[in-house]
Amino acid sequence: MEKIDEHKAFGGWQRRYTHASKVCNCDMTFALYVPPQADTQRVPVVYWLSGLTCTDENFVNKAGAQRVAAELGVAVVAPDTSPRGDDVADEDVFDMGKGAGFYVNATQAPWASHYQMYDYVVSELPALLADEFNTTLDLSREAIFGHSMGGHGALVIGLRNIDRFAAISAFSPICAPTEVPWGHKAFPKYLGDDRQAWLAYDATHLLSNADNAEALPPIRVEQGLADNFLDEQLHPHRLEEAAEQVGADVEVNRREGYDHSYFFIASFMEDHLRFLGRHLGV
Repeated sequence: MEKIDEHKAFGGWQRRYTHASKVCNCDMTFALYVPPQADTQRVPVVYWLSGLTCTDENFVNKAGAQRVAAELGVAVVAPDTSPRGDDVADEDVFDMGKGAGFYVNATQAPWASHYQMYDYVVSELPALLADEFNTTLDLSREAIFGHSMGGHGALVIGLRNIDRFAAISAFSPICAPTEVPWGHKAFPKYLGDDRQAWLAYDATHLLSNADNAEALPPIRVEQGLADNFLDEQLHPHRLEEAAEQVGADVEVNRREGYDHSYFFIASFMEDHLRFLGRHLGV
């Protein structure tokens, strides 16, 4: 693992690393904010998953998370959104290929050889963090959040690993990807035509089929009502319907005038970090 960038911020350190990923079969990059409390104790970890077209850097530079993370004493990990490299499959569109991994394990050629983002986020990256930062990070305390495609990823990963994550939150998530154009485009290419395989990556389906709602992590969703993707792609009402069906703790906050941008994310970043931090015990 190689450190490629670092900046002092609010008493802690915003750093960027690259490493060889066996899961994704290429070099992967991630950002890590380490709060000042890590100088004297191990700190809990929050994972941020970014949306379409983003890298690990968008969140770091635009979300304004470092001040609150430093106050709360939580580390924030922000992986890239997809594999990268000259031999990595891609399409010349914003919503498929590089920058659009959808946090799935692809099963179809040519995507399967690199696009294993679910396993990367759930298994390989946490194992790397545990090995490299075992005196700094407390991987027994984890939470996860994200935006848009990354909100979809956070919901899916959190709901499929309910024993791992203390809480889940999302900004403008794709709540029912099997029902919307983005999912209808990406899932057949990554996962094949069997729609049953798609359901493993659909948060609404996972929530509505939860065996024990009381065991689920609490979920907070922020949705701007001026979001141009809301009606066609995001469908937070479907997540609410599933939550009501099973009695899950899901809060959807609809915000008048806010869009899909990082201006929206930055406006409510503190609220989300405090929500996640509360359930992490900080």
